[in-house]
Amino acid sequence: MLAAVALSLCAVSSMPVATFSIVARDPTTGELGVAVQSHWFSVGSVVPWAQAGVGAVATQSFVEPSYGPNGLALMKEGVDPKEALARLLAKDDQRGVRQVAFVDAKGRAAAHTGEGCIPGAGHHVGNGYTTEANLMLTNEVPDAMAKAYEAAKGPLAERLLAALDAAQAVGGDIRGKQSAAILVVRAAPSSKPWTDRLIDLRIEDHPAPLTEMRRLLVLHRAYEKMNLGDEAVAVNKMDDALREYSGAQAMVPDNDEFVFWTAVTLVGNGRTDEAMPLFARAFRMNPAWMLLVPRLPGVGQLPKTPGLVEKILAQGPKAAM
Repeated sequence: MLAAVALSLCAVSSMPVATFSIVARDPTTGELGVAVQSHWFSVGSVVPWAQAGVGAVATQSFVEPSYGPNGLALMKEGVDPKEALARLLAKDDQRGVRQVAFVDAKGRAAAHTGEGCIPGAGHHVGNGYTTEANLMLTNEVPDAMAKAYEAAKGPLAERLLAALDAAQAVGGDIRGKQSAAILVVRAAPSSKPWTDRLIDLRIEDHPAPLTEMRRLLVLHRAYEKMNLGDEAVAVNKMDDALREYSGAQAMVPDNDEFVFWTAVTLVGNGRTDEAMPLFARAFRMNPAWMLLVPRLPGVGQLPKTPGLVEKILAQGPKAAM
């Protein structure tokens, strides 16, 4: 009988994405974010929604994805998250199996855990954030996430990840681990909406998704430093650029891409001698860079100085030439 009921419920309730998540507004920066982990493939394509200057949404359990865009639309109109959530739930015949959380750009928060969500299920509404979970090994997950989030320091994404780690530490999803996602958007929309998503990382299928997410978040931060370095170069602040480039390399020391393009930037700014050890290092890490060097002067990425390409290539292992 229970199996028949479950099959019937699944037929009308979309995907059973049992998971744990956190939705939050950073009180310092105003950034809005969602982080989630689940034993379900590609959870990041379904659960997290966020819009700069508007709010963030997590929709899970037997997922109805429309809570994402519809919730954001209501919050954009200024509707309080509690009222917005109530309106959408009132129209949903399957609200008993939904788990949904809203946070808006003012930090107002609301959450719903339907009576049909599979235990352990529950949520915690805090100051500017919510935590929610269903089909957990224990009932401790929402409170453990809340405690970890409030205690964590640093940027919003790192604090969200700390909450996910805390959930896993008290048991997490009863079925195990598979995918995870972090989405963070600006506090206010910019004139370039394609830049409003500050972080959009997904682990689709991995035996340790949170470990992999932490690696990707570090890599993301390193690329941010590289971008800051490029911006400094554009305004002729080479010392600032090199400081950012060095910071990126320190964060991800095995990234040959960082080393190579730092060397290219140095040459382009008249600091050829400083670049040579970096070219040598990049070539040792990945000799394929030696194949790229001769192509760069023709597209303006290296000066067309006579003998420059040969000098650069001489830094590499002879066997790779």
